[in-house]
Amino acid sequence: MLDGKTIAVSVPAFKEERFIVEVIDTMPDFVDKIIVVNDGSPDRTGALIDEAATNNPRVHPVHHEVNKGLGQSLIDGYLEARELGMDVVAVMAGDGQMAPADLESVVRPIIDGKADYVKGNRLLRDEVIDRMPRYRLIGNAFLSLLSKFATGYWKSMDPQCGYTAISGRALGRIPIERMIKGYGYNAHILNMLNLANLRVAEVEVEPVYRDETSYIKLRKYIPTVSRLLTRLFFRRLLRKYVVRDFHPLALMYLFSMFLWFIAIPPLFVWFVYHWINESLVPTTSFLTLSFSSIFATFSLFFAMWLDMEDNQQLWLPDPVTGDEPGT
Repeated sequence: MLDGKTIAVSVPAFKEERFIVEVIDTMPDFVDKIIVVNDGSPDRTGALIDEAATNNPRVHPVHHEVNKGLGQSLIDGYLEARELGMDVVAVMAGDGQMAPADLESVVRPIIDGKADYVKGNRLLRDEVIDRMPRYRLIGNAFLSLLSKFATGYWKSMDPQCGYTAISGRALGRIPIERMIKGYGYNAHILNMLNLANLRVAEVEVEPVYRDETSYIKLRKYIPTVSRLLTRLFFRRLLRKYVVRDFHPLALMYLFSMFLWFIAIPPLFVWFVYHWINESLVPTTSFLTLSFSSIFATFSLFFAMWLDMEDNQQLWLPDPVTGDEPGT
């Protein structure tokens, strides 16, 4: 317990026989329940979890007979913690990529009643550029931008960091059972939190990279997640700013996209045609299309500004002081 609040840690594990015992053994003493979800591992992961449970009453094993994916493992961990009535539920990977020393800072904003959900941010560490693989940094930056649109938490960074904590109250308010089971689950839960008007905070965590095996194929991961984030953006736009309560930012977003759709392709064709014919002289069509593109860009920026303003109160920039945004 921490300050009278019960803490559970959900540990999804698939083929983690090299690390799972260490993860369990190094769990901080204030953790009440360690919910280890064995996702149909074909190696000794399940046996090691059961053995740890016999020696450690805090360990609560959950076994999948077949591999169901990380998303389903997280859902089952959350549901188990909700059934146990835990006040706070954190997530730590079974491969030891999350430093146990950071756990208290991850759960602290929820314990203090300042946030409903906390996520780690590895990019706040100065040494992350040297320690995080370059391809992950580039992919992280691209997905961070799309995640801002999809979730409404505009100051959030490092969307791929899975070191998180959620309050029992928040788990009761969002349909966690519907969280997608494939790539992009981390953005989906933020999307659900935003629709429920729940506060989110970020804390600095240590980037840990070992010789663990990654099962993510970037050529499939980035396009798949990009499509999901686009769908989540339109879902948030429709439900929050059209169905529940009208806000002009929805019209600004849609207007900018419409202008881009009718202006950018013809403008590109104009450039190609006149470049081939060596007659790059501005025409009425060029000026009209250029003005439409510029107007669409400003409309998008204005919609983003309205979006940021509307969601500002849902972001806690400083979990230590609890200062409100802009103060």
